[in-house]
Amino acid sequence: MPTITPHIVWDWNGTLFHDTEAVVGATNAAFAEFGVAPITLEQYRELYCVPIPRFYERMMGRAPTEAEWEVMDGIFHRYYGEHSIRCGLAEGAETLLTGWQQAGHSQSILSMYGHEELVPLVRGLGIDRHFLRVEGRTGTAGGSKAEHMVRHLGALDAVRAEGTVVIGDAADDAVAAHAVGARAVLYTGGTHSRGRLEATGAVVVDTLAEAVEVAHGAFEQG
Repeated sequence: MPTITPHIVWDWNGTLFHDTEAVVGATNAAFAEFGVAPITLEQYRELYCVPIPRFYERMMGRAPTEAEWEVMDGIFHRYYGEHSIRCGLAEGAETLLTGWQQAGHSQSILSMYGHEELVPLVRGLGIDRHFLRVEGRTGTAGGSKAEHMVRHLGALDAVRAEGTVVIGDAADDAVAAHAVGARAVLYTGGTHSRGRLEATGAVVVDTLAEAVEVAHGAFEQG
């Protein structure tokens, strides 16, 4: 039976890339256009969900129209683009990426951030060499990651789902992992509260170092 190489699929926003404050600011900028009161980081972590229009419905008290969604999405991305340039990698992330690679394991990025924006950002931070594949969203914003995860792993010939751990900061990362039969480790430093992450049944950690430690342990145990 062939040896299965341990693989991590990393989420980007709120996980490897520490941009949660910029995301909340962009969300509040979009809300302001329609008179919705701003929310705090803590409120965001309790209320955020996908698909994103459902999150906006929670805040507006009604579903946004298609035209309103387009306006809010445009505002969000303009604000985020202006403020995310001050964001950087999560603490210790590059060391963890290097260590995982040096251990002979593989890793990739799957994000719901736009592909055309993601790839140069990862390259500009000097970490693209660590990944077999860097993949962002193509097509309409706001949906679940699950169908993208199926395609992502399918494009990685040497990677098998049973040898994969998905590390992310949202409940949807656990849903995506489940969709392909991979394991999930969820990190509390991003978009969801600990309680919401624990409700998925996935392992929940407070640092990325712990997440990688859990991944190592999962493969050592088989």
